Amino acid sequence: MKIGLRILLGYFLVVGLAAWFLLNVFVEQVKPGVRSTLEDTLNDTAQLLAGAVADDVRGSALDEALLARLQRAAARPLDANIGGLPKRRIDYRIYLTDEKGIVRFDTAKKAVGEDYSRWNDVYLTLRGQYGARMTRSHPEDDASAVMYVAAPIRDGQRIIGVLTVAKPISSVQAFVDRSQRIILSRGAVLLGLSLLIGVAVTLWLARALRKLMAYVEDVQAGRKAVLPELGRTEIGTLGHALEAMRVKLEGKEYVETLMHTLTHELKSPIAAIQAAAELLEEDMPEEERRRFLSNIQSQNARQRDLIDKLLALVRVEKQQRLDAAEPVDVAALLQDVADDYRARLADRSQMLDIAVAGQLQVRGDPLLLRQALGNLLDNAISFAPAHSTLRMEAQRAGEQAAIHVIDTGAGIPDYAAQRVFERFYSLPRPDGARSTGLGLPFVREVSALHGGSVEVANAPQGGCRATLRLPFPLSL
Repeated sequence: MKIGLRILLGYFLVVGLAAWFLLNVFVEQVKPGVRSTLEDTLNDTAQLLAGAVADDVRGSALDEALLARLQRAAARPLDANIGGLPKRRIDYRIYLTDEKGIVRFDTAKKAVGEDYSRWNDVYLTLRGQYGARMTRSHPEDDASAVMYVAAPIRDGQRIIGVLTVAKPISSVQAFVDRSQRIILSRGAVLLGLSLLIGVAVTLWLARALRKLMAYVEDVQAGRKAVLPELGRTEIGTLGHALEAMRVKLEGKEYVETLMHTLTHELKSPIAAIQAAAELLEEDMPEEERRRFLSNIQSQNARQRDLIDKLLALVRVEKQQRLDAAEPVDVAALLQDVADDYRARLADRSQMLDIAVAGQLQVRGDPLLLRQALGNLLDNAISFAPAHSTLRMEAQRAGEQAAIHVIDTGAGIPDYAAQRVFERFYSLPRPDGARSTGLGLPFVREVSALHGGSVEVANAPQGGCRATLRLPFPLSL
């Protein structure tokens, strides 16, 4: 499982559990909170009404006018809007009992004369305790519950009756349901926003990690790799640390490899020069002396050529990006390369044909591209027969410009096909000379710097065809 997905799932789990816990607590606390508020209101009402009727109960003669007014008030219709919910009638029920628990008055007109002394509201209040109860009208239906809160009617310190105020829970259930809906809907919105933020943060982290992983994979594969922009974060700090470590390790390994290969390649010309110099110390005919001097000069030229090309290769191998890319016209580039090798072509009596299909333009370093194509043309001149014709062609190939350098030589042997881009690997030329083996590796590095590729293979019509592919400007 990818790290981005792990981070996202972990965040979802934490946020989901936290949201579930909080929403569950809020929703579960709405109902008891509303019921507690209702009970507090009923208690205040019962205490006020108990004080109001205490004198009438104390005289054993209830004020019928007062009770009648309560009766009419309880039955009066309403037209109120409370918190967006309509209210059309008073939901209070009020009943009054004497000191024995016998109902003396009931606004509902259904319990007068009944014995309520066993109900908790009356039973506890008559004994000087807080009396309240919750009773269902239908035992199986929680929505039918009615809350009863009682207050004592006193004659001095003596309790002479109980006044109970009752209100059905269903009258406030609408407020409970609405509060729960609001909590759940807004909680869902909050959860959604939290998850969106989590997705955004996870994608940002995953994107930075993908960039860093792509960079690491390129480094591991030996490809040109430039540290991506990772910002001033811990990931960016890690990327810079990896880049610094890579530079140090690659530099050390590169120097060791370079010194080893350079020492190996210089052994032959140094040995040849040493042998010729020792022979020149002896007396010999002038013709042999000139031959040995010529050998010393050619071996010295070989060393100089080897060092120059190796330095050029080192420069492009260590370069991870183009410092200053600019538009390059392909036709003009091929003509410049042809002009550079006009003398060599004349020495071998060879012709060079140039064909460019349409207007082709790439973006890159003109000097590096000129050197790379020059190396390909130099190989073609060296391996093609004298008096032959070479070709440089360029045409569009999808989103790339394909530049071909074609000769009519013997082609590449099968055993060498996979090794032509190895450093210092070279094939004997028709005249018996060997190259430095650094030209094609240089071309490969230049093509990689430009985001392109190079391949060398035998042409279908015979000879060898080297192809340099370069992306067009929009692909860079």
